[in-house]
Amino acid sequence: MSVLISKNMNFKNNFNMIWLLQLIASTSWIVSIFLYGSFAAGDFFQLIAASAWTIANIINFFKP
Repeated sequence: MSVLISKNMNFKNNFNMIWLLQLIASTSWIVSIFLYGSFAAGDFFQLIAASAWTIANIINFFKP
């Protein structure tokens, strides 16, 4: 039984690490758009995509 619990805890730790790395990637994408300074139509679509990814990561964190 303790092996099953330990494997479950490993999965939760890996999940949190994956979530954290995705959050870093999505917020970095948003910051890079503003640092680059070009606001053509394609840049606005990238901003929408990065924002949606960030919001999805935050919602997924609070999901039960």
